[in-house]
Amino acid sequence: MVQPHTSREVTSHRLGIVGLGVISAAYLDTLAGTESVVITAVADLDAARARSVAAGLPAARALTVAELLASDEVDTVLNLTTPAAHTEIALGALAQGKQVYGEKPLAVTLAEGRSILAATHAGLRVGSAPDTVLGTGIQTARAAIDDGLIGRPVAASAVMVSPGHEFWHPNPDFYYREGGGPLFDMGPYYITALIHLLGPIRSVTGASSRPHENRVIRTGPRAGESIPVFVDTHVTGVLEHDSGALSTITMSFDSTATVASPIEVHGTDGTLAVGDPNTFDGPTSLRRVNDGGFHTLDPLAGYVDGARGIGLLDQIRTPPRAVARANGELALHVLDVMESLQRAATEGRRIDTTTTAERPAPVPLTPRAEWLGAIDSHGRTIRH
Repeated sequence: MVQPHTSREVTSHRLGIVGLGVISAAYLDTLAGTESVVITAVADLDAARARSVAAGLPAARALTVAELLASDEVDTVLNLTTPAAHTEIALGALAQGKQVYGEKPLAVTLAEGRSILAATHAGLRVGSAPDTVLGTGIQTARAAIDDGLIGRPVAASAVMVSPGHEFWHPNPDFYYREGGGPLFDMGPYYITALIHLLGPIRSVTGASSRPHENRVIRTGPRAGESIPVFVDTHVTGVLEHDSGALSTITMSFDSTATVASPIEVHGTDGTLAVGDPNTFDGPTSLRRVNDGGFHTLDPLAGYVDGARGIGLLDQIRTPPRAVARANGELALHVLDVMESLQRAATEGRRIDTTTTAERPAPVPLTPRAEWLGAIDSHGRTIRH
């Protein structure tokens, strides 16, 4: 078995990327610009695409997926494949002694997610998006709650309404297959944010619908093509947190838009209106009982000017005995909540979750130059 690279004489952590679709550009924008990571390998089912991406990265080679997973020049595999491939790639990387960080969701099913964590052993970590919750938006809201600005939290709402990804994505098929739909595609942002804000979730109830059996692609070379829908595209539910707080959630690909705040948190002394958890720095506004209106809070916490990949950087620089913030246990709990919510909608009953997760450590207010370079408090580049 190839062991993960741990030499403290090497400044940069060696990264291999599997899957070079649309989201990979956002990760590359972040990771190619930090001294704490060097991208040594890339792989994609489209070999020409892999070669093209590798040509723009000074240290990267274009490999097959199997070659990348076995490479002794890769410490961590960044898994940006479609959801259906998440488990296969994660298990393959772990079997080769490599750490894993993947796009959300952790896996398509809870059983698959459990198999990933079960394959993790000493010295290895599994992490998962979303890392948007580590930006100043959600972290400022969390700091406001933890500082008692709204009193005791009693409820929250999370709302995402859109007409569907076929309006902007040239190949939206996988958004309407198992592991997709608004709940599994967008739900991780909102549910992860709710766990950061209010803690783990012990039970769910819900309902869902599928108004359209087919969708029409609206952009790109396949515009006008009809694709089948295999998942429910409007999901609503109630999440009961261990703390006793109740969150309502609506995830929909079946309408146009909403004027509701993406997330609101209500406490005994005030309410927070929280920005889009699919962004890093959405504004957080506070209204207390005697205020005349909402006022926007200055950033209190979080990675400033965050970008895709900060969760991976956070994982790489987290000390060995500490828990990274975008960790596999949290991602598994989010997956459990989503699968339980879909079951509750299908079976018409309350479902208890079977996992839990600690609220990740809060993120102190961290300037971009510090997190991008993975610089410690003494101004030194962190070595792995």
